[in-house]
Amino acid sequence: MATNIDSVINLNDGIAMPLFGLGTAWTNECSHAVSYAIEQGYRMIDTAQRYGNEEDVGKGIAMSGKDRKDLFIVTKQWQNGHDACIQGLQRSLVRLDMDYIDLFLIHGPREGRNVETYKAMLELKKQGLVRSVGVSNFNIHHLEGLKNAGLPTPSVNQIELHPWLQPREIIDYCKKHNITVMGYSPLVKSKMLKNQQICDLAKKYSKTPAQILIRWSVQHGYITIPKSSKPNRIKENMQVFDWTMTEDDMQFLDQNNVEEIRCAWDAINSEWHG
Repeated sequence: MATNIDSVINLNDGIAMPLFGLGTAWTNECSHAVSYAIEQGYRMIDTAQRYGNEEDVGKGIAMSGKDRKDLFIVTKQWQNGHDACIQGLQRSLVRLDMDYIDLFLIHGPREGRNVETYKAMLELKKQGLVRSVGVSNFNIHHLEGLKNAGLPTPSVNQIELHPWLQPREIIDYCKKHNITVMGYSPLVKSKMLKNQQICDLAKKYSKTPAQILIRWSVQHGYITIPKSSKPNRIKENMQVFDWTMTEDDMQFLDQNNVEEIRCAWDAINSEWHG
């Protein structure tokens, strides 16, 4: 569990990865958000080819003046396939203005080409263009497909993760196989910030609803990447390490809307059908 913004976890390939970072999906004024976050102490930035903001992320990093080696950059391959992956990484490096990526993920198990895409990522890792390789939005059968192909275990599986979406079977599988769970959308795309249960907890702990949701992820030991383009929110989101929620309150959130959780995860499984 992260105890401060500099806390890291050692992935199954030995790479040290921050447990907390900035998400940038569809973020306005992305370069300024990235620069400000880094100035405040954020060390991990998550982006993706699909977001169309890798160039802005690169500009934000340059604006911050922070040494590249002190940062951990995550991006994701959108189009699956061996050649598409090789070419995609090269384009990402150009847009980000970097020589390497710290963590390169398959964005989703699309098009039924997971194995060849993952093999391409391993080639890129051997070339030193990628430090660690993983996946995103993979369910158990997708991970089993890589395993049955005799490929190394992914270091990370990035999935949507918050009290209303807790895919416990995939989380348990990842823990069993030493795959680190990275959660996106910890703030539920702002849809639940006015939820009465969350607001009651926020009042109890004298925190914001967003901090309650982020603390839930932190206290579970998940890597989490809350996003915002607003400086006050970026700063507020990182103020989640010097307090804890009680075990009863954590269990209350863990049991929140179980039926909604199952329905939501089933919907994701059908979307990522590869």
